[in-house]
Amino acid sequence: MELKLINDQGQAAATVTASDALFGRDFNEALVHQVVVAYQANARAGNRKQKDREEVHHSTKKPFRQKGTGRARAGMTSSPLWRGGGRIFPNTPEENFTQKVNRKMYRAGLAAILSQLAREDRLVVIDDFTIEAPKTRLFAQKLKAMGLGSVLLVTDSLDENLALAARNLPNVLVLEAQQADPVSLVRFPKVIFTKGAVAKIEEMLA
Repeated sequence: MELKLINDQGQAAATVTASDALFGRDFNEALVHQVVVAYQANARAGNRKQKDREEVHHSTKKPFRQKGTGRARAGMTSSPLWRGGGRIFPNTPEENFTQKVNRKMYRAGLAAILSQLAREDRLVVIDDFTIEAPKTRLFAQKLKAMGLGSVLLVTDSLDENLALAARNLPNVLVLEAQQADPVSLVRFPKVIFTKGAVAKIEEMLA
């Protein structure tokens, strides 16, 4: 598989040979959907809470007499059938949203995403991506010179200057190769890999 190699001006300079198993795989929409949903679910925290009938604020007094009113009998206003009563199966912070995805499926899903990005010309390779100082202005100027806007940059090792310069840009994300996740790969319209990152991700997903 040949990937496009660009220069500092964003122009195609040459091509880079990459693994067909990783960048030339058929797209499996069902698998990619399952991997993306599982990744988002596993990052989800149980941060919602509802009260059951024991926890709601109520009186233990019987609301009306048992017989003679024509209404259904009731013992407490905390009943889930009553307005203001507790929930039958309340949500709790201990709720577990995790979904299991086998390692082989996860790697196959990442390979399918990378292959589709390469086919759609959304994935390019650059020799190296560095800036002289941790300045957001320098990072933005370099992206502008390359004709890029919203972009995911994947490097073999995270440079501190890049990390500090990119964190204030809302549509830019810098990750190391081992941190590349399916959601970020799908989210950005353009993905840039350094040569070292291509070699590292091929080693990881081989």
